[in-house]
Amino acid sequence: MTAPVREQVPPEQWRERVRRARDDGFSYFDWLGGVDEIGRSGTLRVVLMLRDLDRPGAPPLLLLTDVPRERPQLDSIGALFPGAGWHEREAAELFGVEFVDGDPRRLLLDPSYVGTPLRKDEVLGARAGVSWPGAKEPGESGAPGRRRMVPPGVPDPAVWGDRAASEAPADAAEVAESTVAGRVRRR
Repeated sequence: MTAPVREQVPPEQWRERVRRARDDGFSYFDWLGGVDEIGRSGTLRVVLMLRDLDRPGAPPLLLLTDVPRERPQLDSIGALFPGAGWHEREAAELFGVEFVDGDPRRLLLDPSYVGTPLRKDEVLGARAGVSWPGAKEPGESGAPGRRRMVPPGVPDPAVWGDRAASEAPADAAEVAESTVAGRVRRR
């Protein structure tokens, strides 16, 4: 498999660059998704994979653009590739990216759900409040074992939750850094 050709595109040129790629033969929409760049930059990355099916063996085209976390907006490419509409709706729900002129309806999450569950600074409260599913965690079998570890996605209570009222709320980067798995659960 040939490695894709990667191209960084400024957000204001997104729709036009995708249109040019389509007109240059990359007429097969493969997928569109999001990446949270927290800890590296203050952006969310939108990634688009296009293919040229008329040139077997040609590398796919990977277009990337970064939108600011505070107001992530990007022009919709649904008019260029109708299949992109589903992917844009998914990225809108899960990452909070607004696709201008795109379909704003919910796709996966309950209409009452508030949040962006695939952003790294999103607190997954259920992970802290509900027993971890699957096989027994160390120490849950009743037999002596290792100390209980915090599952992935649960922020450190010193960063989120147990802060004194006089302290400022944690910023997104601080919360994301504290969600590393393998921390010993405090009692």
